[in-house]
Amino acid sequence: MDRFIVIVLDGFGIGYMEDTKVVRPQDVGSNTLKHILGKMPELKLKNLERLGLMNALGEESLNMKFSNSATFGKSELMHYGADTFFGHQEIMGTKPMKPLREAFSKSINEVYELLKSKDYDVEYINGKEASLLMVNGAVTVADNIETDLGQAINVTASLDLISFEEVLKIGKLVRSKVRVPRVITFGGKEVTKENILEAIEEKGNGFIGVNAPKSGVYNKGYQCIHLGYGIDQKVQVPTILGEEGIKVTLIGKVADIVSNQYGKSIPWVDTAEVLQLTLDEMKKMDTGFICTNVQETDLSGHAENAERYAEKLSIADKYIGEIIDNLKEEDILVIMADHGNDPTIGHSRHTRECVPLLIHGKNIKNVNIGTRKTLSDVGATVAEYFNIKRPENGESFLSLIK
Repeated sequence: MDRFIVIVLDGFGIGYMEDTKVVRPQDVGSNTLKHILGKMPELKLKNLERLGLMNALGEESLNMKFSNSATFGKSELMHYGADTFFGHQEIMGTKPMKPLREAFSKSINEVYELLKSKDYDVEYINGKEASLLMVNGAVTVADNIETDLGQAINVTASLDLISFEEVLKIGKLVRSKVRVPRVITFGGKEVTKENILEAIEEKGNGFIGVNAPKSGVYNKGYQCIHLGYGIDQKVQVPTILGEEGIKVTLIGKVADIVSNQYGKSIPWVDTAEVLQLTLDEMKKMDTGFICTNVQETDLSGHAENAERYAEKLSIADKYIGEIIDNLKEEDILVIMADHGNDPTIGHSRHTRECVPLLIHGKNIKNVNIGTRKTLSDVGATVAEYFNIKRPENGESFLSLIK
């Protein structure tokens, strides 16, 4: 064994799941890759093409064709909805639980009273139908309006006005009162209170939140920690590997949302820099597991910008070529996603789509591994590769490719 590397192209789906008709009808017709190629037929991703991207999609485009030397498949999502946090927990081997969905308005008064009791300066910011909280003139507490409504509360901050350590304290207090799966604490620099307030949007049915990309918090000095529930790190691949003394490095958004107490976590956003960090870690690591999240694809989906999405894919494709060139004899590389985010579907949220599984190594078979029922099959394959205890969920496909 040597290194097992997983690159998650966040939000890179290849066609809506069958159950979407029932559980997410707004996503029917979504196909992130196909629709980007429809908007930009000249797009050429030569390394992803070679790895079997079009094979996984099941059709060709003007400039991208099937590969005759690919190991590929696709995976459905076991987690409810289409979510980055749950998607990555699933990849790492967690069996997803169906989340409770609830607007922040259900618990806003409890959170207000708790924060006031801890000597924070708290005020209600009223919209037309709902309200959010402003804390110390620097932090808002509100619904996450960029994922499935009711699944997360955002604690959004200007880090010029408050430290991230203090933001995290606020987030933990919010976490103690709300009943949704996630509280996301994050912020950025060179962001004013007015920038945050100007990005407030209402979505109806009592949902109100800050549009994070519009607020500018991602642009400079971004920091983020996700506070979830129902996640047992002990049954996940990074913890199991760490307990066995095997190196683990998480890079990009996955470093914010997956526990890695024994390893190295490097939060980062810029696509080129995230993948250069991956190359740097590969050069330092003889044996171990690397998982990298490329977040800017997902951000482009949220912005409903197919051209920007294609640009980020092109950058990722270039670096994936370099990563392939730096693989050792027994290394395995998996390129995948955690859900879809079709920029053409007509809304700015994630889309419930199957995702590609593109697998590469010098000593693996060229084979179609079919449609997997859960993203956890990747985590289970990592576990078998390193001959460690299986995670909670998933079936390894190592025997199919070796």
